[in-house]
This record gives sequence, C-alpha cells and structure tokens, in this order.
Amino acid sequence: MQTGKFPASYKRAQVLPLLKKAGLDSSSPGNNRPISNLSTVSKVLERLALTRLRPHLLGSANFSEYQSAYRKGHSTETALLEVLDGVYKAADNEQVTVLISLDLLAAFDTVDHEILLQRLQSEFGVTDTPLDWLRSYLETRTQFVKLGQHQSPTVGLDVGVPQGFILGPLLFAIYCSPVADFIASHVYSTISMLTTRSSVSPCTLTTHPTGSPFSPRVPVTSSSGICRTDCS
Repeated sequence: MQTGKFPASYKRAQVLPLLKKAGLDSSSPGNNRPISNLSTVSKVLERLALTRLRPHLLGSANFSEYQSAYRKGHSTETALLEVLDGVYKAADNEQVTVLISLDLLAAFDTVDHEILLQRLQSEFGVTDTPLDWLRSYLETRTQFVKLGQHQSPTVGLDVGVPQGFILGPLLFAIYCSPVADFIASHVYSTISMLTTRSSVSPCTLTTHPTGSPFSPRVPVTSSSGICRTDCS
C-alpha cells in the first residue's frame, strides 16, 4: 500500500446475479443484483484501507450529517425517525409536509471514477499516496459473469463501484456527498428525501422553505492549496 498501487492480480471479479426479491422473473436482468465476488486477499487489503480512510472521510465537514447509510449507528430506522420527527413537528405547528423521494437507478454502477477521485482530493483532502492507491484500486478492473457451467467473456470495468466491494459503499457515499448542498433534509443510501413545510390558510397553500437549498462546501488544504466547490 505504501507504493500507491493495488495489485493487478486482485482486480478481476466474478459477478453473480442475485434475485432482488423472491417471486421476480429471474430471466429479466433488471430483477437481478450483480454481486462481485473477489479474492479473500483483495478483501483483506480493502478492509485495511477502510480502517484508515473511514475516520478521515467521516470526520470531514464536507461529509453530510444527514447521510444515514454506511455509517455506524445510522440506518433506515434512524432516517425514518428523522423524517417522522420533522413531520410531527410540522403538524404541531399547523404546517403541511411534502415528501419527495428520488431513486437513483443502478447508482453504484454509474459512478464516474475521475469525478470520485477529484472529489476525494478537493473536498476531503485525500492526496499523494492514498489518492494514487485509490486510483489504482479503481482503474483497469475486469469482470465476468458465471452461472453454473456457463461463463461470459471478461470485460473491462470503466465506471462504477460494484456491489460486493468492501470500499464500495463508502466511496459511493463520498460520490453523492454534494447532494446535501441542495437537498437540505435526510439522505439514506440511493434514496434522497426532500421535505418542504408550508403554512396553511383556509383558501391557499403558501410554500415557505425551511432554509436555503444551498450550503457552502468547506475548503480543505491540499498540496495544491485551498480547493473549493462551486455549488451554483
């Protein structure tokens, strides 16, 4: 890891399609979740990297306090409690709550590596050898699908952080971190929930947002100086 290189021999993954829910048509690709199986040594290396990266990334001011997934002590339950608490408080103040849920399709599979690496550097201060290691970890990966005795050709993996990777969930949370800049509510995994509370009169419904939809990203110092993110 000190060389900033992830071993190329551990970058080949076997993808196993798993049915998302019992009763779905297994012949439809959209009903299956692609799980990447990696070597044990690869997962050990990822776990070691995770123990060093997670405290640094989660301790950053740019990591959303509303991110519930992939954080210790946070879950779908805490996300639901946060939303319900806001709804109950709004009801006590004779306000209406509108909840909009945004579902990102195949979110893990569409992560742009360059954007992710740039975000890690400019917003979370990951530079030098750790950044080189993560770049090596993400790039030049390959995968193939195997079902029974049948195996597909091996193809390159140019985008995404496949499900089954140890670092995948944390990297995906970092990739989605700017969502908190313009959705000032609660985020769980790939579901973003935006709540707007409004005052109600007998004849009209007037919307009054609870706060500015934008919040400034905190600059971090890196080898290239002070980096900022423009949210406009």
